[in-house]
Amino acid sequence: MNPPPFYVEILGLLAALFTTVSFVPQVYKIGKTKSADGVSLTMFLIFFSGIALWLIYGIYLGSWPMILANVITGVLSLIIIYFKIKYK
Repeated sequence: MNPPPFYVEILGLLAALFTTVSFVPQVYKIGKTKSADGVSLTMFLIFFSGIALWLIYGIYLGSWPMILANVITGVLSLIIIYFKIKYK
């Protein structure tokens, strides 16, 4: 199997950047307000499980945009889970 062209990796990197960065405002807001009332713990636990599976898949494929995005998104979602439990 041939590796994808470089522009496909750039497309994956941009998609990963946008979806990963989208969590930063939520983490910032929860940290600043010290309230996670509007956040569903169940949703983030399920979401984190999905991220972990995407990470394993990305490692299997050797896709560095997928690996990087899922590591960062996983960390951000764990921070949100931590805040949700801490500020309950």
